[in-house]
Amino acid sequence: MTSRKPDEQLARNPRLRLVPSQPLASARRAVTSGRNRQAPRPPAGTPPRSELARQARAVLSDAVGIARWAAADRDPGPGSLGPKALERAVAALDLTPAQARTAWDRAKLSGLVELHDGVVRPGWRLHAWDRDESAVLRGWVALFDAWSLIHPAPDDVDPGVVAEVVESVPQVLSLLQLSAGPVTVPALLDLLAQRVAELHEERCEIPYDRATPAAESAAPAATPDPETAAATAVPTAAALVPLLRWALEGLASVGALTLGEGQATLTPLGNWAVWVKLEQICVAAQSPAGNIEQSAQDMLRGCAQLTPGPARAEYRAWLAARTVSSAVSELVTVSRGEDALLRGLAFEALRVVGAPAEPAVRAVVDEPQLRPYALIWLAEYEGADPEDAQGILTREESTWLWVDTAAAVADHGDSELLVRHLDSAVQGNVPTLIQEVRAIGHPRTVQVLVALAAAHPDPALAKAVRRAAFQVHTGGV
Repeated sequence: MTSRKPDEQLARNPRLRLVPSQPLASARRAVTSGRNRQAPRPPAGTPPRSELARQARAVLSDAVGIARWAAADRDPGPGSLGPKALERAVAALDLTPAQARTAWDRAKLSGLVELHDGVVRPGWRLHAWDRDESAVLRGWVALFDAWSLIHPAPDDVDPGVVAEVVESVPQVLSLLQLSAGPVTVPALLDLLAQRVAELHEERCEIPYDRATPAAESAAPAATPDPETAAATAVPTAAALVPLLRWALEGLASVGALTLGEGQATLTPLGNWAVWVKLEQICVAAQSPAGNIEQSAQDMLRGCAQLTPGPARAEYRAWLAARTVSSAVSELVTVSRGEDALLRGLAFEALRVVGAPAEPAVRAVVDEPQLRPYALIWLAEYEGADPEDAQGILTREESTWLWVDTAAAVADHGDSELLVRHLDSAVQGNVPTLIQEVRAIGHPRTVQVLVALAAAHPDPALAKAVRRAAFQVHTGGV
């Protein structure tokens, strides 16, 4: 007769050994990796991401250098570089003071350094810079979006006109992208003037009031003073020439385009960035559930079918339409629900919120259901590499998160994804995993074990998991 001690049999069975545990971050991303919407492909001729990342690293080389210097210096000072810190940076990096200030501004805008409670820390992108192409490209796109901040506009121009030009630049970039080659400055100027005129008209438009008495409407209009007339006048194309030059030079300074004799051309990086922005707009506009106008719960459900990049764009659009406090409160409320998928997506949306969400995330650290998510969020916020942030969790917290993610996969994924999720457990073998899963008391333990037993192709493992599910259900040990 064989032994009746199932745990000993399980422990001896090599088929019940798990592969070396993968980072828990992979478990947290298990659901999103199974989304069925395929990411759109960039236009033909776009260099591979490795080449784009190489170009982005070249553009930001000075910023990376000063960020690494700041990480070693430990006292660069908050915000802008102070005189003493600037002197040390210039000596250490062999830069001029102007170059050092520019590099520091770029490092901040691209997320290579971050400000936490008045203290400068290395950003997570700096930690991932040499090995993560996505982190490099996201950092460069952040710099691309902030081109007008690092290239100050002319002092003698109306700030309102400057704002209209900045708002019109996406149309200029779209023309450059569609042309797939050099575009003459006069053509760009014509488009800029047309778009600025449209924005100016929208800004200065006076709504018609049906309640206005006829006598008032018939009264002669007062003659505007010269200053008001100048402020409301549509800028001429000639007046926009220096601002177009300023915009093109600013975009060239971040590596988005090159300037020739009377013409401009998008670089491969700039062409790719414009395509990404257009794709994000299309995804938001084509959202089948109207995610931007929905509640947090419905918005997250709509984003569940998107790949991570478009989903983050949708989160940003949804957040922009609300006050930060109400949006954060709504996301935290959703995270407390029964749907584990929405819980994970709610914290992904809170990552997009950033610093304003920190107090709310800290407030839920003591809630067992949310504690693992909150601790990982805070670790990443404080500069930890996303791949390493899960290391702050205890073994029990890691196991809880594993079960919670497995519940999300079981509810919304497929059997193959659930089987792959087994490999992300921190335990080294199935008996230990089962024992610790039973011990943490997650409310979805039975459903997860039943679903895993039904999905796994190995009969011995499926039998062991099924037995554990029965024992948990009946209150056995």
